[in-house]
Amino acid sequence: MKITIERGALLKSLNHVQSVVERRNTIPILSNVLIKAEDGQLSLTATDLDIEVVEATDTDVAQAGATTAPAHTLYDIVRKLPEGAQVELATQDEGRLQLTAGRSRFALQALPQEDFPTMTAGSLPHRFELPAEHMRRLIDKTRFAISTEETRYYLNGIYLHAVEDGKAPSLRAVATDGHRLAQVDHDLPDGASGMPGVIVPRKTVLELQKLLEGDTGNVSIGVSETKIRFEFGGVVLTSKLIDGTFPDYGRVIPADNDKMMEVDGKSFAEAVDRVSTISTEKSRAVKLNLEEGRLTLSVTNPDSGSATEEISVSYSASPIEIGFNARYLLDITGQLDGEQAVFAFADSGSPTLVKDTEDAMAIYVLMPMRV
Repeated sequence: MKITIERGALLKSLNHVQSVVERRNTIPILSNVLIKAEDGQLSLTATDLDIEVVEATDTDVAQAGATTAPAHTLYDIVRKLPEGAQVELATQDEGRLQLTAGRSRFALQALPQEDFPTMTAGSLPHRFELPAEHMRRLIDKTRFAISTEETRYYLNGIYLHAVEDGKAPSLRAVATDGHRLAQVDHDLPDGASGMPGVIVPRKTVLELQKLLEGDTGNVSIGVSETKIRFEFGGVVLTSKLIDGTFPDYGRVIPADNDKMMEVDGKSFAEAVDRVSTISTEKSRAVKLNLEEGRLTLSVTNPDSGSATEEISVSYSASPIEIGFNARYLLDITGQLDGEQAVFAFADSGSPTLVKDTEDAMAIYVLMPMRV
């Protein structure tokens, strides 16, 4: 194998694939990236046996072939090369990959490409397309609520499914960790009708978010009961799905919260951030005291003191006092596009509904804390 490629193009592709590779691997081949050159294209593949990312780039192929090389080492070398450098990759007889750029030469230990595991997606019966920016929106607005608790593994991802009952059919993304829940809808794309409800793992979600950055085309999505595949802009990401049952999230979304508060999202978030400076890292509890036209935020910490701040709001129901985790409040207000945020309360012990005035297809639920 012998190819020549511009440093920027190689770095971009390596950056996309190497982040899948775990830093510590018991199986040596999984630390490597598969490099294939044929028909004027360089294809890079990386996997951790759960996710596989393949990226193809146009390049000058002098001699077709394939090999594997340590992903992180190769990425670090290319990252440190001068901008605009022409990089030559060539395989040597003794099982090494030689990288030449200007006066720099590197010989990397390669492993045979035959040992590299391939991930078969099998048949993906449900296929549909979404614009990249809409796919990004589904991820960005829900990923903060993904659970990191390994014991409840079925919450360690985004639940993607088609909703076809009653109102307009939609493709819905839901994430929850038991404390907060995010639900975002998108008009149901052609081909998504009847797809199985799938839980896309957290690592896949984060990789997809990175890969979609700056992409303006369409994302082609294929789904089966066990795998999901995303294809866009020369990249193919295939992932296993979480084998579990996502809980009936509809039961925790309150339907009859009648105490409505409308507040300027930015000033509310800034006020929460200011008063929570006093709170302890563990609880980070902030108390909301609501009266007509006025909200008082307060935090009391026996070790470091107390803080209060008043902001004017639109509220005319009976007074209520309720506590929340400040971090969770900030996470949710950070997702709102509109200037105004609408909070719907029932009482101090029931879940609170948060809506965005600009985005009717996104809703958030937050469980209160005792303060």
